This record gives sequence, C-alpha cells and structure tokens, in this order.
Amino acid sequence: MPFDLWLLFIAVSLLPAISPGPAVMLAISNTLRFGRNATLASASGNMMGLIVIGYAVAFGFGALMATSALAFTVMKFIGAAYLIFLGIKIWRDKSSFQVQNGALTARKHPAKLFLEAFLVSVTNPKAILVITALFPQFMSKGGINFLETTILSVTYAVLCFANHAAIAFAGGHMRRFLTSEKRMRWVRRTTGGLFVGFGAALASASR
Repeated sequence: MPFDLWLLFIAVSLLPAISPGPAVMLAISNTLRFGRNATLASASGNMMGLIVIGYAVAFGFGALMATSALAFTVMKFIGAAYLIFLGIKIWRDKSSFQVQNGALTARKHPAKLFLEAFLVSVTNPKAILVITALFPQFMSKGGINFLETTILSVTYAVLCFANHAAIAFAGGHMRRFLTSEKRMRWVRRTTGGLFVGFGAALASASR
C-alpha cells in the first residue's frame, strides 16, 4: 500500500474512530468504574474485535450485511440484546461502584473486560457497515489481499484503541470526583440507562 494512501486512510478514519457509540460508552463506563488499566484491557478487546471485523469484511461478510436484510436484522438484534444486558447489569450491580476511605475500589478481571469489549465490537452491525463502506475504497481490485486487509484493520483498530486510551487517562480526574455513594448511584444509573438506550436504538435501526 502506498504511504500517501495509508495516510489518507488514517485521515478519513479519524472521525468514525472517535465517534460516540457503544464501544466509546463502554470505555467511559470502565474508566469510571474500574480505572485506567481496566479501560486499557477493554480497549484491547475492542481493538481485537475490529481486526476480526476487518477480515470478515474482506471475506464478504460486510457485503452480506449490506445486502441481506435478514443478516442485518439478526446481527442487530444480537447486538441490541447484548447492550441491553450490559445496561441492566451495570444498573443493578452496586459492586461496580464501591467507595472505601474516599476512593473507588471496584475491580474486574482483565479477561472479562477484554471479552466484554470484544463482544460489543463484533456484534455491532453499524461498525461492520462502516468498515464495509470504508475499507474497499483503499484496497486493490481483484480479490482478497491479506496484507492490505491487515494494514487497514490494524490501523483502524489502533486508532480506536488510542481514543479509548485517551479516555482512560483523562478519566482519572473524574474518578477522584466520584467518591460518594450518591454520585456512584447516579453514575451507575446513567451509564446503565445509556447502554439500554443504545440497545433500543440499535434494535430499531435500519440499514
């Protein structure tokens, strides 16, 4: 891939990479609940999910999603159900926001954070369609090129990871503010409600 074409891809990809969505909301939620390192773990899961989507698009799954109403509908309801499940879980799980001696102490295993973010990524049909629309514009004609697919997938995934990492490092200041049970309760309800809202919006979305 020519270097100037790769730079153009980065420029075009910046806006969708930083646009608000379920993955960004999950990064914010994990930063507030569990801290910087937890968010980096979930950002890694999101990054891996995007790489998987990139290869899936190269093999034609994205085109199937774009042309088949049934495939899109099945995927969107799977994604919507998972987002709503996460929202209800966050709303009800008081252990996600624990305050002891003026500090947040909640913990969650990095592997669970990784898997959670990975599933949010690969079950989001909108992300699949964005990549489907974006990648072919920068790929050579005449069949699957694994090197190009790898470059584009990893580049886009790293841009999204950088966005989540910025959220993780910026979130430390907010965590110091959220050191009361009352504030924690509202954060839990707000983030849980937003995930349910994302799920409902996804369920009602069309291609």
